[in-house]
Amino acid sequence: MTSPVLFQVLDTADAMKVGVATLNTPQTLNGLSLEMCELLETQLGDWQADDSIAMVILKGAGERAFCAGGDLHGLYKSMQENAGGQAWDNVHARTFFDTEYRLDYLIHTYPKPMLCWGSGIVMGGGVGLMMGASHRVVTETTRFAMPEITIGLFPDVGGSWMLARLPGGTGLFLALTGAQLGHSDCRYLGLADYTLDSGQWEDVVQQIQAESWSKDRSENDIHLGRLLRDLRAEPETLEPGPLEKHYGLIRQACDGKDFDAICSSISSWIDNDDPWLKRAATTFMSGSPGSARLCFALLDRVRLHSLADVFREEYIVSLHCGVQGDFQEGIRALLIDKDKQPKWNPATLAQATDSWVQRFFQTPWPDSVDHPLADLGAQPTRRQNPVR
Repeated sequence: MTSPVLFQVLDTADAMKVGVATLNTPQTLNGLSLEMCELLETQLGDWQADDSIAMVILKGAGERAFCAGGDLHGLYKSMQENAGGQAWDNVHARTFFDTEYRLDYLIHTYPKPMLCWGSGIVMGGGVGLMMGASHRVVTETTRFAMPEITIGLFPDVGGSWMLARLPGGTGLFLALTGAQLGHSDCRYLGLADYTLDSGQWEDVVQQIQAESWSKDRSENDIHLGRLLRDLRAEPETLEPGPLEKHYGLIRQACDGKDFDAICSSISSWIDNDDPWLKRAATTFMSGSPGSARLCFALLDRVRLHSLADVFREEYIVSLHCGVQGDFQEGIRALLIDKDKQPKWNPATLAQATDSWVQRFFQTPWPDSVDHPLADLGAQPTRRQNPVR
């Protein structure tokens, strides 16, 4: 039976080696399961402790996706089995989010360079993996998004940390609309570091193997960065993407504290001549009103939190999403019955009030239980990868 994650160690020009982790479920667009998270966390830990490993490469099998998200089928089953139970009663959800968030945090704080080949679809759980890598590569096929509003969830996997730090309300816009970004807009927002052609993967590997690497993290960071920049055959010129083109409009609409005004502004784009803005408005208007309010409240709540504290906050919210209804209903409508007609509750933005959303921030476990992620961030780490 083929493993859902493949691991390989490559030789270089000297004694140092490179670890390569490949998400290996292309039939599901490399959707991230609990088993995949466990395998990755274990192997990354082993490579971290191995002085002969100079760096790690993270990629997805196939040409369509790096990683299109998390294992929604597994979470849906666990929610069905926990029908009528409390948030803390869903053992699978507790384990999945605990393991996934620890893996994401490990990538953010990894003590060696990590190159993420973010070609193709990078959404949801895939963003969580890519976001913390030290060297993030996008290509002409990259489709980067946090589309959780369409399934009654919210941008987790550290997504709220990332989006809350983007300028001018753009993070809230991406959360509320699930808008897809190409390579140019990813670079514009600082969500990626390098742009290469999707066909250059083999060139990247060959160049890395042909070089000599050291045990010094800083030297390897600089060396890898120069290598990736030099792979561009011509001086890099990025045509502005749709978000960059509409940045002024997005900032005017979404940079503020007035939830109703923001929702009204985005909804007005349904009649816009620009198809990208029109699609953003359509997605927002058909998405979960409860998720919209939750995204708005959460991004404001974690704006000044540390990365570890954001993961702790997201963990609480994710467990509540497993029993509040919209998450299960969103998966049903999209992936199970595939009728694409979710019955959201609350059904309108007016019903999704600030007082209603506060339930998602209440600790769901008994007083005798410590936060499962209480130890996150306790160990010495490298500087967090900034979102510029």
